[in-house]
Amino acid sequence: MAFLASSSAPKGATGVLVLADGTIVWGKGFGATGSAVGEVCFNTAMTGYQEVMTDPSYAAQIVNFTFPHIGNVGTNDEDYESRVEGAVGCIVREEVTRQSNFRSEGEFVEWMAKMGKIGLAGVDTRALTRRIRLSGAPNAVIAHDPKGNFDIDALLQRAQEWPGLEGMDLAQRVSREHQEDWEGGYWRLGHGYGRASRDAKPHVVAIDYGSKDNIFRNLVKAGARVTVVPARTSLEDITALKPDGVFLSNGPGDPAATGEYAVPVIKALLDADMPLFGICLGHQMLALAAGAKTVKMHQGHRGANHPVQRVGESWGETRDLVEITSMNHGFAVDGDTLPAGVEQTHVSLFDGSNCGIAISGKKAFGVQYHPEASPGPQDSFYLFEKFVGMLG
Repeated sequence: MAFLASSSAPKGATGVLVLADGTIVWGKGFGATGSAVGEVCFNTAMTGYQEVMTDPSYAAQIVNFTFPHIGNVGTNDEDYESRVEGAVGCIVREEVTRQSNFRSEGEFVEWMAKMGKIGLAGVDTRALTRRIRLSGAPNAVIAHDPKGNFDIDALLQRAQEWPGLEGMDLAQRVSREHQEDWEGGYWRLGHGYGRASRDAKPHVVAIDYGSKDNIFRNLVKAGARVTVVPARTSLEDITALKPDGVFLSNGPGDPAATGEYAVPVIKALLDADMPLFGICLGHQMLALAAGAKTVKMHQGHRGANHPVQRVGESWGETRDLVEITSMNHGFAVDGDTLPAGVEQTHVSLFDGSNCGIAISGKKAFGVQYHPEASPGPQDSFYLFEKFVGMLG
């Protein structure tokens, strides 16, 4: 089913996407029933749909998958990135494929219902992607009713009244509420997840702004002991844990909004010469703390195939190497606002946007992409080794 101006549902339609500009997209609903509001974005990855749907960085977003066959590997209890809020819904081209994978423990349709997420199938996802590329990521409401009864006017009003992600702090909504000693190790086929050693050194305190669990597993793999703390943890409580370094996690929403309480803590850590490593939202707020600015992107970067070039002098003989990276962000550091003493270390080969910084005279750096997602598959693990190696 395609874009329609009519508010009347075509025969067989049990799902709908209503954009804030009045565009209506009909399809077949699946997963949870009801409706949800969010920003519509697209993801170009061919695999990892369960990880995408459970990534807190997708909070308040509806994911349009460009790969047409979703559901073929099913779902399982090992591939969650978080147990908190992720994407509110998804849009797919074909009806959801039945699972056919030895690791599967359940069908994607049933999993979506259990997780309270709404799906819409039978949509021309290529046309929707092109619309986002031309006009930007729209606000919308996705809805599913097995009987096909929808109040389009009410759904449109909800889409139009939703304020959007700019200026929205979502980190507190998805951050854990209590401090946690991270116990999970790296995953191996046939063995599952290992166990982290609490005797390991050095000690990393990770601030959870909406973190992906695999980040902590990679820190453990690189040799660290990890303690995870909530987004609004004070400087005093962080330093009381006696960290050798502090990690700034990924997360959803506008970095400037989250930065109102996070950036003063990060600035104080920089002033104290604490080693810092930030990913995605953490990278953006590290840049804010260093004096740069962030901007809302036109369409964002989301997928497992984004080429990034190392450009910073600090990378020595590995400068100019290209990594294939995984990305998920709708905001970015404005490279033109980087102050003196902040080096741009990585850039996107798609659009030249900033993908990494290092702060001169400090053991502090960040990247815009997700090295823990292993799209290369090991192109970016060196970042974890670099950070843990700094802590000595």
